[in-house]
Amino acid sequence: MSVSVTVQHGFGGFNLDAAFEAPAGITVLFGRSGSGKTTIINAVAGLLRPDAGRIAIDDWVLLDRAAGVSLPVHRRRLGYIFQDARLFPHLNVRQNLLFGRFFAPRDAPRADMGRVVEMLGIGPLLGRRPAMLSGGERQRVAIGRALLASPRLILADEPLAALDEGRKAEILPYFERLRDEVAVPILYVSHAPAEVARLATTVVALEDGRVTGQGPAIQILGDPNVMPTGVRDAGALLQAVVVRHHDDGLSELSAGGVALFLPRVPHAPGGQLRLRIAASEVILSRARPEGLSALNILPGVVEAIRDGDGPGAIVSLNTPAGRVLARLTRRSVAAMALAVGAECHAIVKTVAIAPENVS
Repeated sequence: MSVSVTVQHGFGGFNLDAAFEAPAGITVLFGRSGSGKTTIINAVAGLLRPDAGRIAIDDWVLLDRAAGVSLPVHRRRLGYIFQDARLFPHLNVRQNLLFGRFFAPRDAPRADMGRVVEMLGIGPLLGRRPAMLSGGERQRVAIGRALLASPRLILADEPLAALDEGRKAEILPYFERLRDEVAVPILYVSHAPAEVARLATTVVALEDGRVTGQGPAIQILGDPNVMPTGVRDAGALLQAVVVRHHDDGLSELSAGGVALFLPRVPHAPGGQLRLRIAASEVILSRARPEGLSALNILPGVVEAIRDGDGPGAIVSLNTPAGRVLARLTRRSVAAMALAVGAECHAIVKTVAIAPENVS
């Protein structure tokens, strides 16, 4: 199942003109505030009627302005997860969950409530009312309500924005399970690079109402030319396999045959991970360094250098582990005589890769 979106809309001096495909998994609409993310989500939901466009889930058309087709909200078969959970305060968790089924067509396959409750870990909460729940628990219930509506598409509009870091860490694994276990595409709005890196199957980068890049998360997040939130947020996404856990509290991973060491990760040997390495956490050396405290050293070749507007630059390095980005000053680039094709080494401190950057 995939989603095709083409939307044009203008209001208040802002013009949105975006087109993209969202395959199975989580497709993240990624960009700064005001880039058009929520406008797209609202057009898909039927909460906004765009000036022109076409939106379809496979061959099921939700909107086609040229053909005069615009399904009402209640017929679009969508689950919507908002920034705030928007649970009914007078209903307990079980009743809030069952309310989602009110929107499911009678002939639609029914989601297994027991499986949804187990997947989200909300069994002990079923008798409570929303006022007795933490922010993270309320958001898990909101996810369950969306699933029980038997949706053909789930919309999530910055669902972690209202949560503190602790509650975000609690919720992220549940969105990972949605991505991996639920056969429903998800359109997910975010402006947080670490969140995007952890969850996204596909990234649609948006800037000023235009799509500046779209594709697999590793491809888009590793390209500083399409980073919609600016070079300060640039970072690479690597895939790795857990090799072993050491007695000193470190986990050893292999990324393209290169050993990487991280603070212990909760995954058994053989488990596949992806990790985000921020460009600001990478140091470059022309020669392989000796006597350093940093354990992660990746040999590579410079494939691109992008100068910033100020004194900085982003260096893209092709390594056996994948593309790595480093944020340097232009003075350092000149002093090291870095150029496309130059051999050098990327150095990353073990503690620089925080748990929230590991998926």
